[in-house]
Amino acid sequence: MFLALLSALLLGGSAHAQSAAPYGIGRPATAEQIKGWDIDIRGDDGRGLPPGKGTVKQGEELYLSQCASCHGEFGEGNGRWPELMGGKGTLTSDDPRKTVGSYWPYAPTLFDYIRRTMPFTAPQSLSDDEVYAITAYILNLNDLLPADATLDAAGLVAIRLPNRDGFIEGDPRPDTASPAAPCMTNCRKAPPKVTSDLAERLGVTPSRKPKD
Repeated sequence: MFLALLSALLLGGSAHAQSAAPYGIGRPATAEQIKGWDIDIRGDDGRGLPPGKGTVKQGEELYLSQCASCHGEFGEGNGRWPELMGGKGTLTSDDPRKTVGSYWPYAPTLFDYIRRTMPFTAPQSLSDDEVYAITAYILNLNDLLPADATLDAAGLVAIRLPNRDGFIEGDPRPDTASPAAPCMTNCRKAPPKVTSDLAERLGVTPSRKPKD
């Protein structure tokens, strides 16, 4: 009897939950509220870039006041803060320098990142024109934009960064490529072989050499 009553209650509660209205809390987001969050910009074609423009000269003044304390006056980096310029030809070296000019694939991504996260102490406090100007100055530091240039959305999309084709889509390793299943047991075909002592030379792992 008890089990029958419990089953009836559970079934009734389930039916009521399925037919009931939403919880009745909150309210739909307005277009203006959504607009405040919908600020991402697509890197490959710049979709989402706002109207506006800025010059390299304007960007230099803004950069010195808003960015140089962390990234250095010329984008060289300050302390442990990342550098923003240079590094061309280093990605295949023992000391790769991943900067806007050497590593980033798309120029619009630079605008997107600056607008969302910079300056570090006051993210999203810059106007769109100011972001265009700072973006222009950083691109100029990397010899990707003339010193007298004015940058807008169309101009930013037209800039092709040197490492545009340096990224590989997907994972090319044969044991991870679809439809092959990843190897889970007895996968090693030969003992591991050390091919570089880079970690030792950088001081991030103990040396294998015996101490005197």
